[in-house]
Amino acid sequence: MRRITVLGATGSIGDSTLDVIKRHPERYAVHALTAHRQVDKLAALCREFRPAHAVMGTAEAAAELQALLRADGIKTEVGYGEAALEAVATDAAVDAVMAAIVGAAGLRPSLAAARAGKRVLLANKEALVMSGRIFMDAVREHGATLLPIDSEHNAIFQCLPADDPRYRAGVAKVVLTASGGPFRTRDPDSLHDITPDEACAHPNWVMGRKISVDSATMMNKGLEVIEAHWLFGAPAERIEVLIHPQSIVHSMVSYADGSVLAQLGNPDMRTPIAYGMAYPERIDAGVSPLNLATAGALSFETPDLVRFPCLGLAFDALRAGGLAPAVLNAANEVAVEAFLQGRIRFTDIARVVAGVLARAPGGNADTLEAVLGADQDARRRAGELLENRGSC
Repeated sequence: MRRITVLGATGSIGDSTLDVIKRHPERYAVHALTAHRQVDKLAALCREFRPAHAVMGTAEAAAELQALLRADGIKTEVGYGEAALEAVATDAAVDAVMAAIVGAAGLRPSLAAARAGKRVLLANKEALVMSGRIFMDAVREHGATLLPIDSEHNAIFQCLPADDPRYRAGVAKVVLTASGGPFRTRDPDSLHDITPDEACAHPNWVMGRKISVDSATMMNKGLEVIEAHWLFGAPAERIEVLIHPQSIVHSMVSYADGSVLAQLGNPDMRTPIAYGMAYPERIDAGVSPLNLATAGALSFETPDLVRFPCLGLAFDALRAGGLAPAVLNAANEVAVEAFLQGRIRFTDIARVVAGVLARAPGGNADTLEAVLGADQDARRRAGELLENRGSC
């Protein structure tokens, strides 16, 4: 029996994780569930899974959740805030942590789980984007098991040979696929009129609003490029992005002998989640088998960086190194939130990020304090640009 903490239980990854857990009650049990503000949904999950602990983002939300649970006679211990998140990620009773909190907020508990030597199922790409060296050092030094859950990185992980330099030397490059989002073929001159609801209408995947916007700008793929650099030790010139509208080929690895290995499947996050939970075994994820006879043609194309400038900005940040990726991520989070609130246009997202990235501080991302300082400084600069959008 493997006991699991789900960080970000009320999001789409949390939903899929809990669905897989329900399918295998003999293998998995829920130790803790967390959410930021969705009290009613987390209360329903606590009624169903009866975790030992639940964590909310604020004291008020925690008090509301505790009142609901006590009224039902449920003894789940309720906490709130960053310290409580780290506690449920490092609890000695926990075997695995699903790190699915979106954005920079997921960094500390994900890093805490790695430092506690847990099996970390990493769906929070920002942990590596912001502090890749710190995170990977923690995994090595504390004997944690790091399993990527993003469908693309999970696919690459499945296609790579054994972790032996003799075999990895034959890897020429890793290839991340991208759906291209909802605006892959839309007239670029019309992109400034896009509404938040249009940007969140992903053609293939069911995701939260922030990640959906990142997919529409292809910043999500840019963050995945940086994540792939740290996960697989690949420099920028050995990471390729291809648009693949069908979302059947989840990513590929190209080898020196001309071979290309790909992982295919229906677009359903339960597949990589189940792979990470059971690794090195495979279990039923509840996903329909892929039928290639009916899947139709599979197409690939090179992304247009004029249409998707955020992807180019992410490559720039990776090449710059140091604190630049943390700055990129922070500026993007602020800009996307402003777009979702109707304060800026869709095309302003890339302008805000570029403006902040151009002023990124030098220095290494070798301490958490430096990373978090750069994050806060970038958020401040992004806020200043939003107040004076003419300079974006």
